[in-house]
Amino acid sequence: MKPNAITVRVLKHDGAEYRRWNATIARQTGSLIILNAAFDDDVQHDLLGNISRGTRTIEYYWLDRWYNIFRFLESDGTTKLFYCNVNMPPAISGGILSYIDLDIDILVQPDFSYRVLDLDEFASNALHYGYSEQVKSQAQSAIDELISMIETRQFPFS
Repeated sequence: MKPNAITVRVLKHDGAEYRRWNATIARQTGSLIILNAAFDDDVQHDLLGNISRGTRTIEYYWLDRWYNIFRFLESDGTTKLFYCNVNMPPAISGGILSYIDLDIDILVQPDFSYRVLDLDEFASNALHYGYSEQVKSQAQSAIDELISMIETRQFPFS
């Protein structure tokens, strides 16, 4: 593995791996880790449609926050959209960054209009996995913080 290479693992609340991909660490400052990645395969997404192999993303992870933010790039490097994931704070160890996905997403268009997604999936999994009150509260706080960041154009929405 290259020195700045990292594997991202997305887990469900029970620890089962949901997704995995490779990326490179662009920068690490304090609790913020910024990764560069590209889709290895074509992916069919319910909302985003076909994400072509080679689609590039810049991914923003904070080791002390309950969300991450993906900036999808057009082929010319401009922002296509932002996709925010509500999750438990990630952990990094042995070249692997892993986090537990809490299902809620926020889709942000280039004009900064946004939609909160998958609240029903969160509610269903909260019952299925028995999310604690703290997890539910942190998830709501993450949504509120992300919306504030979007509306006030805070990094990385600046």
